[in-house]
Amino acid sequence: MHLVVLGNGVAGVTAARYVRQRDPSARITLVSDEAEHFFARTALMYAYMGQLTRGHLEPYERGFWGKNRLHLVHDRVERVDVAAKQLHLRSGEPLGYDRLLLATGSVPMFFGWPGQDLHGVQGLYHLQDLDRMEAATRGVERAVVVGGGLIGVEMAEMLHTRGVHVTFLIREPWAMGHFLPEEEGRLVERETRRHGIDLRTSTELERLVGDEGGRVRAAVTTTGEEIPAQFVGLTTGVRPNVDFLRESGIELNRGVLVDRCFRTSAPDVFAAGDCAEFREPLPGRKPVEQLWYTARAHGAFAAHAILGHPRPYRPGVFYNSAKFFDVEYQTYGRIDLRPPEGESTLYWEHPDGRAAARLQHETDGQRRVVGVSVMGARHRHAVWAAWIEAGWGVEAVLAALPSADFDPELTREVAPALVEAYNRQHGTWVRVQARRGWREWMARLPMRGNAAKTPLRASLHL
Repeated sequence: MHLVVLGNGVAGVTAARYVRQRDPSARITLVSDEAEHFFARTALMYAYMGQLTRGHLEPYERGFWGKNRLHLVHDRVERVDVAAKQLHLRSGEPLGYDRLLLATGSVPMFFGWPGQDLHGVQGLYHLQDLDRMEAATRGVERAVVVGGGLIGVEMAEMLHTRGVHVTFLIREPWAMGHFLPEEEGRLVERETRRHGIDLRTSTELERLVGDEGGRVRAAVTTTGEEIPAQFVGLTTGVRPNVDFLRESGIELNRGVLVDRCFRTSAPDVFAAGDCAEFREPLPGRKPVEQLWYTARAHGAFAAHAILGHPRPYRPGVFYNSAKFFDVEYQTYGRIDLRPPEGESTLYWEHPDGRAAARLQHETDGQRRVVGVSVMGARHRHAVWAAWIEAGWGVEAVLAALPSADFDPELTREVAPALVEAYNRQHGTWVRVQARRGWREWMARLPMRGNAAKTPLRASLHL
């Protein structure tokens, strides 16, 4: 079997690794025009800020590819011929396949603003974007970042570390308004402004203005304000990278349509990661799952289908994490902007305004917890996933809350404060249980079928 993986991001590389482990005789080729080697996309900002080198962006040593007989082709695929089972490359050489995995990821999404093609205007997604940003921001004094999502906050922080004055334009009434409730959004705003960023909510970009040399010199808002800038970051979201497939006959919507086993409409063609879209969205999940850890899971499940042993995708409890300047953020399960009927939320915020937690739970029966978000503290993924999956009620979760804390700094504050708020709201007498010891902890966590027997071995799994 010759497997061709189009794209060398986490979904494609994970699938290639799984196939190689289970089929030593398979011929595996990875094709990408972005980078010759797999890199950690989530670490781009740290390379720009000088905290990582370019070499640190590569999770595997260069010898990994030859050792595992994974052939890398640095080229662009311009057309896919599913009838002939061939890829037509920009270099002119056709590449045949027996099975094909489309793992082409996403591309930045712009909205046709006048001036968006000026020099010094760009998004941040690909490795080439990092190279362009390095070149375009040398000597820059003022910049504008447009878009209130995570990449926007990251780009603002990146520029700030270079001493650039940043004006951050967000269309929503509060930061991260498309997925964070207002209280958490305001916390992100305060943290962003605390670092000297000129953050402006309810502000939209109208056009970009350039100088005589074709470089951006200002951003103009819909109110007519002209903001000087020698660099503009457009971080207004991404879309699946599927334009080159429009004439292939493979069924598309926003992304490549797949079933629960990542099979497309074409025989022997699969899709995974950001470019894949489920025909029937999973309950509580978006049709396109644009997260690093979900892309990795996609690759593993797609590998089973490629090998002829399809397994329906079971994503488990939703999880995501991020960092906004000095504030860490984690979410497990489902936190809605406004809880649906039959559900409520319990919110706590630290007096200093730099830490918060929110539980979303049902209002009937045992008040089952459906989601949690934590800011300014670090909790254990395995514990929250187990609680939510098992349907623990809010009172049981609150009583055991210290067991979820990974960083002990806020243990004494988060748990008692949430419990106090709940008791006051419901007239109950829930008490916080003692924190579990490490032995009891590790006995509850699955680690290759065995619990860790020593502190050293346990620490390797944290």
